[in-house]
Amino acid sequence: MPAGAPAEKCVPRVEERVMSSVTTTYKVSGMTCGHCEGAVSEEISRIEGVSAVKAVAASGEVAVTSSGELDDTAVRDAVDEAGYELVGRA
Repeated sequence: MPAGAPAEKCVPRVEERVMSSVTTTYKVSGMTCGHCEGAVSEEISRIEGVSAVKAVAASGEVAVTSSGELDDTAVRDAVDEAGYELVGRA
């Protein structure tokens, strides 16, 4: 480096990986209270790749956040296991 030239800074290269997630909303019939919301949320959260579940009995909707697209059959089975019926995607 020539005398008087500004010193170059070595900046380490940082690789940032952004994990994309998918949120899908389903309609579930039969939920009437907080217990229902908890039962449905618990069963769906056991599906591989699911990171968050928000069930709302008043609207009958369940928002599921996952690392990728979920198999609707797996969601249906989880909702059935909780004792409710998956109507379909909202």
